[in-house]
Amino acid sequence: MDSAKAKARISALRAQVARHDELYYRKATPAIGDQDYDRLKRELADLEGRFPEAAAAGAEESPTARVGDDRAEGFRTYRHRQAMQSLDNTYSESELREFDARLVKALGRQDLDYVVEPKIDGLAVSLTYEKGRLVRAVTRGNGVEGDDVTANVLTIASLPRGLKGGKGAPVPEAIEIRGEVYLTLAEFQRINAAREEEGLELYANPRNLAAGTLKQLDPREVAQRKLEIVLYGLGAFSPAGAAGEAQSEYLARVRAWGLPTVEKFWKAHGIEQVWKAVQELDGTRRSFAYATDGAVVKLDSLGLQREAGSTSKAPRWAMAYKFAAERAETRLLAISVQVGRTGVLTPVAELEPVVLAGTTVSRATLHNADEIARKDIRVGDSVFIEKAGEVIPAVIGVDTGKRDPKCEKYRFPDKCPACGTPAVRREGEVAVRCPNQDCPVQVRRRVSHFASKACVDIDGLGVAMVDTLVEKGWVKSVADIYRLRRDELLTLGKSVEKSTDNLLSAIEASKKADLWRFVHGLGIPHVGVSSAKDLAAKFGGLEALAAARREDFLGEKNATLIAGFGETMAEAIVGHFNQPRNRALVGELIELGVAPNAPARNLASHAALAGKTFVLTGTLPNLTREQATERIEAAGGKVSGSVSKKTSYVLAGEDAGSKLAKARDLGVPVLGEEDFLKLVQ
Repeated sequence: MDSAKAKARISALRAQVARHDELYYRKATPAIGDQDYDRLKRELADLEGRFPEAAAAGAEESPTARVGDDRAEGFRTYRHRQAMQSLDNTYSESELREFDARLVKALGRQDLDYVVEPKIDGLAVSLTYEKGRLVRAVTRGNGVEGDDVTANVLTIASLPRGLKGGKGAPVPEAIEIRGEVYLTLAEFQRINAAREEEGLELYANPRNLAAGTLKQLDPREVAQRKLEIVLYGLGAFSPAGAAGEAQSEYLARVRAWGLPTVEKFWKAHGIEQVWKAVQELDGTRRSFAYATDGAVVKLDSLGLQREAGSTSKAPRWAMAYKFAAERAETRLLAISVQVGRTGVLTPVAELEPVVLAGTTVSRATLHNADEIARKDIRVGDSVFIEKAGEVIPAVIGVDTGKRDPKCEKYRFPDKCPACGTPAVRREGEVAVRCPNQDCPVQVRRRVSHFASKACVDIDGLGVAMVDTLVEKGWVKSVADIYRLRRDELLTLGKSVEKSTDNLLSAIEASKKADLWRFVHGLGIPHVGVSSAKDLAAKFGGLEALAAARREDFLGEKNATLIAGFGETMAEAIVGHFNQPRNRALVGELIELGVAPNAPARNLASHAALAGKTFVLTGTLPNLTREQATERIEAAGGKVSGSVSKKTSYVLAGEDAGSKLAKARDLGVPVLGEEDFLKLVQ
C-alpha cells in the first residue's frame, strides 16, 4: 500500500470508527460486535503507525487518540478531577505477554506483581465521595468531563450513600471511586421476557440496556430497572495514602468502606501466573451474576503505576484481555415477523437447531429491517450466531461463501402479517409498524397489558382467555372487557359457570382499581408505573388527564412543572389523547361504570406518613410488597430501595437481609407488619 492509498484508507476508517463510537457511546445501539469494532480500530492504529505522514492531517481528532464520548443532551457536565481514561485491549495471548515485556523493560524489574480482575460489560462511571458522603456520580464522557448522573445512580439499591470507616480503611477527605453500572443477567432476562410478552423488540444485550437506562432523564423510570454497580477503579484522592499502596489493598478498602466491588480477583507474580489467572477467570465467569467480556490486568503497585504513566487515552500499566465471543454456525430456515402491542413488526430468525454456550438454539433475534438489510441476511443462508451478553441469541453475520446462488434478498413485509394492513415507518425511526389499531394481534396485546397485574389486575383474564375473546369478536378494545355478557361466556365450554362468575366478579372489582393502574393500562407512550402514579396524583381522574395540555407539563422556556416530565413525555401524553380514538376510550370506560380510586397523595401533606421514607425487606406475614407500598403511598409516604440516614422506617419481614442489618447500624427504626399497620392507621 502506498501513501496515497493509506491516506484514503485512514480517512475511511476514521469515519467508520467515529460512526460506531457515536452508536456505542452516545446512543447505546452498536451496529457491530466488539470484535469487529476492535478489528477496525486495530487496522486504523496500524496504518497510522506505518504511514505517519498520511495520518498527520486530523491526527488529534482520530478515534485512536481519544476516549469515546458518551455525553448526551439533557445532562449537566462535570469535570473529572483526574482524567478518566479507557483501556488498551487485545484478544491475543502473545500481545498480553508483550505488554508485560514492555513494563519489565521500562521499570527495570523482573516478575512484576499484577492484579487480574473480571472485565464487567457496563457503563463506566466515577463516584466522588467527600468526607465519606456521596456527592456526585459522573459518566466517563470524553475522559475530561462527563454527564452528571447522580440522580439516576442514587436509584441503585446496593450503593451506600456514605462510606464506612474502619481499622486499616479510614475514610478519605475526598476520593473518586470508579467502576461500571450494569444489569444482572437475571434482570436483563426479566425485562426482555416482559417485552417479548408484549411483542416488543428485544434489547440486544445487558450493556446497551444499562447504558440507555442510566441516560434516562427521569430517575423514576431508571428505578424500574434494577441497575447494579461494581467499583474497582481509582481517580483523584486526598490525603496521600488514602487508597493504600497497591491495587489489591485498594480493592480491600473499597469493600471495607461498604461499597460493592469485584467478587473475585487474582494476585499474580509474573506473566505466567497472570495467564493462568486469565484462564481460570474464563472458566468461572459464567457463574457471575453479570456479563463479563474479558480480564483486566493491572500492575498491583500504585507507585509503579505512576512510574509507568499513561498515553493520551490509556494507562501503560493496564491492559484488557478480551475473550472471543462464543459463536456457532447454522442454517437460517425462515424469518418470522411478530406484531407487538404498539404495532411494531419484529423479525425473528428460525434456525436449524444448534448448540451454543451449552444450550440448544433454534430462534434468534434479527432486531429490525435495517439490520437484516445491512448484513444482507437471506433465508437459506449459513449464518453465524452469538449470545449477546451471553443471554440472547443474535444473528451477527452470514457465510456468503456457502450461499446458494438462488438465495434471494430478503424483503421485509410491506404489510402486517396478522391483518394485511400496509406497514408504515415513521420519520427518524427504525421500526416498521402496522398502523391498524384494530389488528387482532395488537388488540390481544393491549387487552392483556390492561388486564395484567401491573395494571388493573383482572384475575382470570390471562393470555389464553384474551385470545379466545378477541377471536370470537367479543373484545375489540379494552372497553369491551366491561361489556362481556355471562350468557356469551357460558358458551365457551362445559362446566365454566364458576370460572365465568369469578371472571365477571374480577372485572366488576377492577372498575374501582387505583387510578394509576388505569393510566398505566392505557398504554400511553413513555408512561411506566412511576409516571402513571405521578399523573394520577396530578390530574385526579381519567377525564382530566385526557384533557391535559402541554402547558400542564411545561412552563416558560420548557421549565418542567411535574418532576421528571420533560418535553418528550409531555408531547407523548398530549399526542396520545389528541387521537380521537384514545379520547373516546376514556369516555367509554366511564360510561361503563369505571370509577377509579383517586389517589390519596393529593392530601399527602395532611396524611399519616407525610414526608416519611420507608424501605421494605423480607417477606411480610399477610401483605405483599405491592400492598405495603400502596398503603405507604396512600398515607403520603414514599418507598425507597436502599437504607440511609434519611430513611424514616424499615418495614421488615422474614428472611430480611443486609438492609435490616444496615438499618440497625444506622439506628433507623425497624417495624414489623403489626406495628406498621398501627402506624398507618
